[in-house]
Amino acid sequence: MAARRSLTALTGVVMLGLVVTACEDHALGTIELRTGRGSVEVLSNPSVKGCHRFREGVVHVNNRTLNDIILYTTPDCTEPRGGESVYLPTETSDDAVRSTGLWRSFSVVH
Repeated sequence: MAARRSLTALTGVVMLGLVVTACEDHALGTIELRTGRGSVEVLSNPSVKGCHRFREGVVHVNNRTLNDIILYTTPDCTEPRGGESVYLPTETSDDAVRSTGLWRSFSVVH
């Protein structure tokens, strides 16, 4: 019986390790956004790697992930000359300002 329990415990630890490792690659939670045409979309568990493009310009973002995100007015997560990005902490929201334009992309802080 002792060997069976040890094997069961080891299997449980390995499975937990796999789950935790898989979660490190994603921001757990959702990002809710409203487009310039008024439609609402929800992005679930986005990858923490790379730049994420919005399908169309976004006017409002709710960050309900466990990670902070950075919003950009460019489609490639770069700051245009004279422009700026917006740092959006977890469990906060932001509205695009007319003078800066719509949000076009975001990246996850990790």
